[in-house]
Order: sequence, then structure tokens, then C-alpha cells
Amino acid sequence: MHYRTLLMHTEMVCFVVCVCGWLLVCSTVPTECWAYSEVHTSVLTSAHYFSNLWKDCLSDSTGVTDCKVFPTFLALRPYIHVCRSFLFTSILLGLFGSILALVGMKCTKLGGSETVNAKVTFAGGINYLTSGLCGMFTYSWYGHRVVSEFMDPGFVGKRYELGPALFVGWGGSALLMLGGLVFSFTAGNQGFQSRTEKQPSPLSGDKQIILSSSSSSSSDKQKSSRAAYGLDAYV
Repeated sequence: MHYRTLLMHTEMVCFVVCVCGWLLVCSTVPTECWAYSEVHTSVLTSAHYFSNLWKDCLSDSTGVTDCKVFPTFLALRPYIHVCRSFLFTSILLGLFGSILALVGMKCTKLGGSETVNAKVTFAGGINYLTSGLCGMFTYSWYGHRVVSEFMDPGFVGKRYELGPALFVGWGGSALLMLGGLVFSFTAGNQGFQSRTEKQPSPLSGDKQIILSSSSSSSSDKQKSSRAAYGLDAYV
């Protein structure tokens, strides 16, 4: 198989992996079950509490769900603000990475030369990698707060456990990081290596100048010797 065809197939697989990871990260935004808690009041009745970055929900055994959005923006705990910021940053970087990857991939043929396309794909891979890192930080910090509050014996509030949305987010972030890393390695190796090969070294230029000067001096000597030989012949 040709090397260019192998790179094209690798880019296609990485693009599919990154898009799947980005969709998984986006799916956690409206999901209510970032953290959950279950309370059994009797054998037949129980209450389920759910929480995410936007609201708290309560679901009873009859199936009725009541959600309460966080009432104020300024009264939220600082880690909620940080998690929101990094989550939206991850989504935006993943979107920009998808656009750059579509332009720079070899199968789309939307860019310019091979070197330019490789550099555009490399930029898309960096966006994907940063998006995965931001998402991983968001879910890890939120999960750390849930676990620390659950294990703290002095915590007086409701104790939550890790919800399925966190595991979905961790999986999506891992896919973004994996695809972005392979994108960056393959495209960066091709784009910047071809640039270094095209640039001539200064030593080669000096050698060419020395060779040209030596050849010109030798030709001048030959001309002078021929002229002297011609004058002597006429004498």
C-alpha cells in the first residue's frame, strides 16, 4: 500500500474517532445524571436525586420528576463555574478541530498543496487534543468533588455518587485525546519534515560558490596560457 494512501486512511479513522468523542462530550451537556443519590423511605417508596452543572432533579417512585434550576449565577460554588467554562471550551475546540481536519485531510482535497494541508490537519489535531484535555479536566474535577464530599465524614449535605454522564464524558474525552494525538503526530511529521527538506543548507551554498570560483579561475588560467602560446608561436 502506498504511503499516502496509508496516511489518508489513518486520517479518516482519526476523524471518525474524534467526531464520536466530540458527540459524546456534547451529549453530557443536557444529561441530568452527572451525580445521583437514592433514598429509600419504605419498601415501596423511594426518591432519586440527580444533579448536573445546571439543575437539581428529584424523581419519586411514581415516575414524577421535578427539576429546579440553580436560582442564581453568582451564588454558585466556584468549581461549577470552572467546569462550565472548560466544558464549553472543549466543545468549541472540538468544533474548530473538525472544521480544520475536514479542510486539511487528503481525502477531501479542499486545501492547497500537500504541505499546507498537513499543517492545517496538524492544527486540527492540536484542537482535538486540547478539547480532550479540557473535557477530561471538567469531568475529573467534578467527579473528584463528588467523591470527596461522599467520603468526608463531616459533610452535612446530601451525598451523591458518580453518575453515568461522567463516564460518558471520560470516554469521549479519551477518544478526542487519542485521535488528536495521532492527527498531530502524522500531520506534523509530514508538514514540518517536508519544509526542512526543501530548505538548502548554508554549507551547500558555500561549496557551490567555492566550486564556481575555482572553475572560473581555472578557465582564466587556460585562456591566458592559450594567449601566451599564440604570441610565442608568431615570434
